[in-house]
Amino acid sequence: MKFSHTNQIFIAVGVVFFTSILCFFSTQYMGYRAIALVLLMVTSLIAMFFDVVPVLVTATLSALIWNFWFIPPRFTFHITYSEDLLLFLMYFFIALVNGLLTVKIRQAEAKARDKEEKELTIGLYNTLLNSLSHELRTPIATILGTVETLKDEDETLSREQKSELFQGVETASLRLNQQVENLLNMSRLESGNLKLSLDWVDMTEWGHQVLAKFSSDANQRSISLEVGNNLPLYLLDVGIMDQMVGNLLRNSLHYTANSVPIFLRIVFDKEQLEIKVSDEGPGFPEELIPFVFDKFYRLPNTIPGGTGLGLSIVKGYVEACGGTITLRNLDFGCEFIIRIPATTSYVNYLKNE
Repeated sequence: MKFSHTNQIFIAVGVVFFTSILCFFSTQYMGYRAIALVLLMVTSLIAMFFDVVPVLVTATLSALIWNFWFIPPRFTFHITYSEDLLLFLMYFFIALVNGLLTVKIRQAEAKARDKEEKELTIGLYNTLLNSLSHELRTPIATILGTVETLKDEDETLSREQKSELFQGVETASLRLNQQVENLLNMSRLESGNLKLSLDWVDMTEWGHQVLAKFSSDANQRSISLEVGNNLPLYLLDVGIMDQMVGNLLRNSLHYTANSVPIFLRIVFDKEQLEIKVSDEGPGFPEELIPFVFDKFYRLPNTIPGGTGLGLSIVKGYVEACGGTITLRNLDFGCEFIIRIPATTSYVNYLKNE
């Protein structure tokens, strides 16, 4: 929590006075020279958290209080002994220098952190741009090449060849659209402009709809749906649910072999909706699991394709819904587990009813 300069000064003065009062009643046990060390420590602690002006006020005030309350003769600014005068001047000098140096060190550390964060951000976005340059160039090149082929050789192409070319254009267009959609989704999540559009959802029906949408992407792959018995209706944002589970299924389809089965499980567990997406692929290296939801992160030696945004978008959507997502390895493959607290009902509400 960052206090204003005025509040910092008031807090600093209060801390100095409170410490001085405690020391005042301990003078007979500590001695006034030891109290100087206590007040110097207070000045150092304040310098660790507050700005320059409050630190200067603390150093000056603590020196004056030490002189007035503790150095003989007490309750006067007169100093009888030359060694006490020298000690007072040294205290004042050390308190000022120590406080200012501590503040400067904090400022230098803050600048170093800012520089490191900027360099990290630049590095992440360079990674994104390099990835996008490939991810966008490939479908665009496919579309342009197909258009050129159709334009130049339209009369010589058979219907089957044209159908194959159009299929390639459709696949490239969907891939291009997915990359743009990922960027827009990440922008919405980071800007905080994501607003949930809640409606009552029959999860059994929704699960079948999700698999129907992936029938073409699956390309004969086996995606099994398992839905718990007697699921209630859930008050959810269907669009966001589609994005979350869609990205996870797309991830499994992209990074596992064609022979690997994929599972989508929906259950009601402890007042939460639980959605599991699993496959029997190679899984994840255990030491890298904490990083898989980071932006732009891609596992080493993975096959080309993707920008490393898919899983971070899933995590952002899950958290926007107040839920959690975890990843764990199974004996064969891995499993993503989404848990979302949601309002439920066993009554089939209709819109606007």
